[in-house]
Amino acid sequence: MSYESKMLRQLAMPTRKDVEQALLRALLKHDGTIKEFGSGEGIVDEIAGEFQLSEDQRSAFLETIYRKQNRVKKAFLWHRLLFRAADSLAKEHMVSRPTRTLEITRKREWMLTEKGFDEALKLCNISTATKECLPTKSYEVQKIVKSLIESRKPENYDPFDRDKKIVKTAREVALRDRAFRQAVIKAYTYRCSVCGLKLKSPDSLLWEVEAAHIVPHYFLGRDDVCNGIALCHLHHWAFDVGWFTVLDDYRVQVSPQISRLPADCGKLEGFEFFRVLQRGHVKLCLPERGEIYPHHNAIRWHRENVFHQQRL
Repeated sequence: MSYESKMLRQLAMPTRKDVEQALLRALLKHDGTIKEFGSGEGIVDEIAGEFQLSEDQRSAFLETIYRKQNRVKKAFLWHRLLFRAADSLAKEHMVSRPTRTLEITRKREWMLTEKGFDEALKLCNISTATKECLPTKSYEVQKIVKSLIESRKPENYDPFDRDKKIVKTAREVALRDRAFRQAVIKAYTYRCSVCGLKLKSPDSLLWEVEAAHIVPHYFLGRDDVCNGIALCHLHHWAFDVGWFTVLDDYRVQVSPQISRLPADCGKLEGFEFFRVLQRGHVKLCLPERGEIYPHHNAIRWHRENVFHQQRL
């Protein structure tokens, strides 16, 4: 039995399998990524708390003697166990290693793969049917997100995807849909571009904000960031049915039909949901990079085909 194995047994540390499962649950809770297991990282104490580790278990360390350099290297046993578990998950293709994640996110993090995502949902007793709604990152989806955010759009950008009629696998469609949503809400820093609402569910699994297509899916609208806007649930619905649109200078324009709304409509406990947009000359809160602003060709199509411009 190795020195490390003896220490693990003497201190009654959790099994590697138990730690692997705890890591998958933690990854799901933390949007699909966690940093490496160094001192001071919150995830180290968080998972230790889940196992109710004692101070002795948390502070125990291994000693490695480097004779040529005449020095002793110390490594915390708990940190080592976390790394071993993560390394084992990487070998099973449940997570991507920090070196691989760095290539697509520029951050050294362990990240769920699609396989690991499915396993984490199972461990948390969450239906896989909810997977499409969750903003949880996976390595495969983030590769698509990276290409969406970094791709350059020509001035004559066509917001219609003429190839959408080509049959694709269900998996390809699902990955692309999730990548579009994640790319858009990330570009808008997880807040509604109209009202600024930024809110997560109590279990930290869901953001309230949604990725709205400007040219909708059913009109073969592209799954590109510049054919998307981040909107809260209410503003998403109002945009999709034509209550408001966006001008070329990114100001919000409200339908003139607002004048026909009964006095008790369009309010939230007295707050004028629509009329405040009309009065305030509201301008969209946009991403940092101008290359991924809503494209003029897309918003012009929305004004001409979805927005209700005339009084009835």
